[in-house]
Amino acid sequence: MREIYLDNSATTAVCREAADKALFVMTECYGNPSSLHYKGLQAQHETERARKSCASLIGCESDEIYFTSGGTESNNTALFGAAGALKKRGRRIVTSLIEHSSVIEAAQKLESDGFDVVFLQPGEDGCVSIESLANAVTADTVLVSLMLVNNETGSIQPVEKIRKIIDKAKAPALIHTDAVQAFGKIPIKVKKLGVDLLSASSHKIHGPKGAGILYVGKGARIVPLLYGGEQQKKIRPGTECVPAICGMGAAVESLPDIKTELSYITELNLYLRERLSEIDNIHINSPHEALPYILNFSLVGIRSETTLHFLEQHNIYVSSGSACAKGKKSHVLSALGLTQQQADSAIRVSFSRLNTKNDIDELVKNLIKANNTLARAR
Repeated sequence: MREIYLDNSATTAVCREAADKALFVMTECYGNPSSLHYKGLQAQHETERARKSCASLIGCESDEIYFTSGGTESNNTALFGAAGALKKRGRRIVTSLIEHSSVIEAAQKLESDGFDVVFLQPGEDGCVSIESLANAVTADTVLVSLMLVNNETGSIQPVEKIRKIIDKAKAPALIHTDAVQAFGKIPIKVKKLGVDLLSASSHKIHGPKGAGILYVGKGARIVPLLYGGEQQKKIRPGTECVPAICGMGAAVESLPDIKTELSYITELNLYLRERLSEIDNIHINSPHEALPYILNFSLVGIRSETTLHFLEQHNIYVSSGSACAKGKKSHVLSALGLTQQQADSAIRVSFSRLNTKNDIDELVKNLIKANNTLARAR
């Protein structure tokens, strides 16, 4: 039975180029990049190539890229680093209720440490409004953290509007965006976005797990989470995971043209929306303006986990929400005002360049089976 993988927002299959690069580094360039001999210089050269590739993708200088273990570490470093660096200039932090848990929980910890944290409510379109951002940002705001693309619904947040709001409020705030679901999928230029800090992850773009980046723009000062080494200007000390980093670099270099790929994924998204209209009790949770790589819907009346495992029996893999939540109730869907029944039956389909319309046909065929077979359990 053919495998149909539609959970690419959780993780992606590692591309051959990334796997080959990681193996090459592990077996040939295995030196410590901080060592001064030839093997160390080899590893450093490969690491710097990956750094330049990541920098080029988001339009920044290579020395503004810091490698981390992934999106969670990048987000934590951004929030705690910015708050620690600017705490003498203000105590307000502005974020949203639909952020990834690595931002939500970091913000909650800062709140318990005495910071004034504002969690903005999204509108029905899944987006935080400009008005609510403007009302929340005050002169003592030190950080605004707003994700670029939501990991459960694909809603695209108005990150590029934040800089004007901060300037108008005359706040010292740094701007952070969690771009884990946007990196490599939509064109990103950090200067155009106006951000000081940006997080991204390797395993969402067909690279290996265990690598991510944090962009720290020139002029933005943050304090490190870790201590004990001179690596990466002490912002992220410790011996770099060179195989994962170089695998990430190879995955970036192997990305197809972003606009062409986005057009293809948009076709898949629209086709799935069209096919879902054939099924009774379907409620689409992702707004039409969302990133097409993600489509969240509810097969109302059948619990998410039940549908997920029914599809799994037919070698079709989807998600009931963020993989990091491990099946817990979605704080994102709750914030969007879905009914309990809609939230409990939500399914997230997330595409990659490896998916086809045939995958969608198989998915819909088996959703119809699930709807008919499991209807009695409603």
